[in-house]
Amino acid sequence: MPDLGPEARYLGYLAEGRFMLQRGPETGQAVFPPRLRAPGGQAPLEDWQEMSGRGTVHSVTLQHRRDGPPRVIALIDLAEGGRMLSRLTGAGAEDIAIGAPVRARIAREAEVPHVVFEPEGEAP
Repeated sequence: MPDLGPEARYLGYLAEGRFMLQRGPETGQAVFPPRLRAPGGQAPLEDWQEMSGRGTVHSVTLQHRRDGPPRVIALIDLAEGGRMLSRLTGAGAEDIAIGAPVRARIAREAEVPHVVFEPEGEAP
């Protein structure tokens, strides 16, 4: 991939159908959102890794809207470490429990790709 800023590179990977995140050099954990330097440190974030898409719900809230059903916003603990804030979609999203397994997919709205999560199986 050409030498782009972290956000452009992240969006480029999503446009290719790949869910890639940066890896912290000290922790090895996935880092989101894309940035130039590791959280809490000065180490540059240079390594990218393809994510499995698996995770569990850490927290969840409903975002009520005037013009439609509420959006389900969740903080997801990624299988590769780290956390990602995203939307939950699909059957059962509004009633999902903390600790429930989820699976990522790349969605496109207004031609901008982004990652959303869907419930997968039963909570542990």
